Amino acid sequence: MNPSTSQSLERGLRILTEFAENGPVLGIADLAREVGLNRSTTHRYVATLAGLGFLQQDPDTRKYTLGPRVADLGFAAISSMEITGVAASYLQDLSDETGYAASMAVLDGADIVYVERRRSRRQTGVHVDLNLHVGSRLPAYCTAMGKVLLAYREPAALKPLLDRMDLVRRGPKTITVREQLAGALAAVRRGGLAVNDEELAPGLRSIAAPLRDRSGQVVAAINIAVHLTTWTASVESVIARLSGPLLRTAADISHQLGYRADSNM
Repeated sequence: MNPSTSQSLERGLRILTEFAENGPVLGIADLAREVGLNRSTTHRYVATLAGLGFLQQDPDTRKYTLGPRVADLGFAAISSMEITGVAASYLQDLSDETGYAASMAVLDGADIVYVERRRSRRQTGVHVDLNLHVGSRLPAYCTAMGKVLLAYREPAALKPLLDRMDLVRRGPKTITVREQLAGALAAVRRGGLAVNDEELAPGLRSIAAPLRDRSGQVVAAINIAVHLTTWTASVESVIARLSGPLLRTAADISHQLGYRADSNM
C-alpha cells in the first residue's frame, strides 16, 4: 500500500461505493463479502459511517442505505456538473415560452434543493414565488419536484425518507396522511408528471417532470410554477396547457444528459 494514502479512508469509500454498484440496500454480510473484510471489521466501518450520516440503518431489516450526508456531497457535485450547464438554456426557453418561472431541483434527504431557476423574459404580471432562488430548500412531500424525486426512489430507500418526514400542513391542500402521499407518488410513477395544487402555499400551483441520465436514473426534476393571482384556471387547464412544453423540455435535457428512451426500455 502507498504510505501516503489512508487505508481506513480507502475502506470507508469502498463501502460507500458498493451502494452505488450493488445497492441500494445492503447488509453487513453483503458488504463484508464485496469489500473483502471480515464482518467485525466491516461492522466497525459501517457504524462509523452511519454515525457520520453517510449511511442509515433500517431498524426492521437491520440493513443499510446511503444517508443524507451522501446527498450533501451529491448536491455539491451536481451543482458544478454538466446538468446545470445543460439545463439552463432549456429552462430559460421553457420559461419564455410559457411565461412562468421554471426551476430545477435535486433531492437532499427529505428536502429538495433548487439548483437552477429561470424567470420568463415575457411580462406576465405579478411574480409570486416565495423568494425562491438557487440554494433554496423546501420539503419534498409538498412540492411537485419533490414528489417526482421521491416517486422514483427505490422503495427500500424511500421508506426511511418517509419515516423522517413530518407531514405538517403548509397550504390548504397539503397531503398530511402518509398513505395518501404514497398513492400520489405511485400516480407520479405511472404518469411521469407531478402536480402541486396549493400544497406548499395558498394560491401556488406547479407541475414537475423527471430528468434522467444515460443510465435512466432520475437525477433531478424540473417544474413550472404559476399563481392564482396570475392565472385562475383549473388545475386541469394548467396541466393541459403547460405539461406539453414541460415534458418536451424534460425529454430534451435528458437526451443531452445521455438518456435514450429506446435503450432503457
